Amino acid sequence: MILAATTGQATETTLEYAVEVSAAVQTAPPQITLSWPQDAMVLPDAYSVYRKRSTDTSWGLAIELPGSTTSWTDKKIKPGTAYEYQVVKHTERFLGYGYIYSGINVPMSEHRGTLLLVVDRTHAAELALELARLQQDLVGDGWSVIRFEVSPTDSVARVKSLIKARHFADPANVNCVFLFGHVPVPYSGNIVPDGHFPAHQGAWPCDGYYGDMDGVWTDCLVNQSTAEDPRNRNVPGDGKFDQSTFPARIKLMVGRVDLSHMPGRQSEGGPPTFPREVELLRNYLNKDHKFRTKAFDLPRRAMLGDYFGARDGEAFAASGWRNFSTFFGATNIISLPRQGTWIPTLSATPCLWAYGCGAGTFTSMEGIGNANSYKDGTTAQVVHADIKAAFALCFGSWLGDWDAEDDMLRSVLALPSYGLASAWSGRPHWFLHHMALGETIGYSARLTQNNGPRGPYHNQLNNGAGQIHIALMGDPTLRMHVVAPPGPLSSQAKGRSINLSWTPSIDSVVGYHVYRATDLEGPFKRLTSTPLTGTNYLDKEGSVAANYMVRAVKLETSASGTYYNPSEGTFLKQFAAPIAGSQIIAQHDTPSH
Repeated sequence: MILAATTGQATETTLEYAVEVSAAVQTAPPQITLSWPQDAMVLPDAYSVYRKRSTDTSWGLAIELPGSTTSWTDKKIKPGTAYEYQVVKHTERFLGYGYIYSGINVPMSEHRGTLLLVVDRTHAAELALELARLQQDLVGDGWSVIRFEVSPTDSVARVKSLIKARHFADPANVNCVFLFGHVPVPYSGNIVPDGHFPAHQGAWPCDGYYGDMDGVWTDCLVNQSTAEDPRNRNVPGDGKFDQSTFPARIKLMVGRVDLSHMPGRQSEGGPPTFPREVELLRNYLNKDHKFRTKAFDLPRRAMLGDYFGARDGEAFAASGWRNFSTFFGATNIISLPRQGTWIPTLSATPCLWAYGCGAGTFTSMEGIGNANSYKDGTTAQVVHADIKAAFALCFGSWLGDWDAEDDMLRSVLALPSYGLASAWSGRPHWFLHHMALGETIGYSARLTQNNGPRGPYHNQLNNGAGQIHIALMGDPTLRMHVVAPPGPLSSQAKGRSINLSWTPSIDSVVGYHVYRATDLEGPFKRLTSTPLTGTNYLDKEGSVAANYMVRAVKLETSASGTYYNPSEGTFLKQFAAPIAGSQIIAQHDTPSH
């Protein structure tokens, strides 16, 4: 079905296709209470509540509730354990779905795995300092890092072989890929998820290819050449793959920051208005660091502009309603139903998340701006207005095919102040609720990629589920809740001991953990069994040559529950910029306590 805008304000009917679940938790006695607003349009016939562990592939038995119910309490829970819930709303005409990941005082995650930082070498030397800082930030957030550089002219098969070699050398730990710069773009399939037959049918960008370690990818079957853009034409032997759905489960989380071909033209063939690619990349790395260290702190709320409506149950904007309630609660979602208000409001009103959908092109989306009678907003307008959101979900025709000049989806990455990640959510819907308890956005990307037509997460209609175009624009390691790290770390030798001291985090924290490593790149070992309440530590087995790191720990509260959330690490020593072209390995590790 081609994506064209609908008239009128259909936000309320779209909302009915989601269940806006949030949770309140208590420790004595331990219980989790799920709640959701009652529908404004029609009283549901019933609700069904399901529970499972996050690692389970299917839901348990349903608990049936009357349609007038707006809350349910689970008393069969244990503090320190996270549970996942599905709430299904039954009406005469459709089903509505809500999902939440909840728990009480869930333990912090210290070692997140090994990340492969794949860098386009074009600008690696110019960005050496910023890339070194990124690697230190990643180590400080619990990642081991293996960095290598590739050329934009390399084959995707060569890049994939480098990724697979490192994964299979350490399959238990290598779980994430961060593509930085114009790393070669895989194309695959004979798909047209935006419905524009035959002009947009064929191969679409497919970063999930880099996250699949087991599937077979072929290039001998599809023969489709009707697409307007040669990028999408797919014929045997052209280097574009046949598969329209992922041939195996995606194992590695994958995210991409690619700001090539983003001149910011305000008209076709017009002059560039954006900074050069290298400066856009530099600014992204600066934003990433500022976010991680809480140099900026956006209000925990979301803005939502739905300029499509329910569309027979596809209800694209239900992606926003469904996810945002688990982040912030339903009352902290601000609806912008009037066309032309999305860009102006977001440029003046900061928020952590935003959702916008409307009829689209590669470089525009209807309803979000004031460019013409259709209230189009363009890539250039979004960036020049500098909308104030860190994370954005967008949906409209064409723009999900992100490897086009000035693509709207990548405009979020080019924002001057805050933009860090974006996704094309509607065909299919994205499921991000785990982020409310500290998971990364890469985790949600992989979950959505693996959620095929028979997967555990649903919308009334979820077209495009399991197809190869599902991709994350942005750093896949980003988490939603940031704890301010401790202030500068200093040391003083006392005989065979090292006395460490630091200034406290500006946040209200339960304490601090101290780590030590022989090499600055790691692995770092935790020295403290429980968080320190003070701001100094005596390492009786220390050395002036050792490398130290301190992390603050906060008991984080969200609309989904509570969990222990560690800050970025504050280091005694700083990473040096590596020599361009070299391979760098950095590690974070923790002991069992």
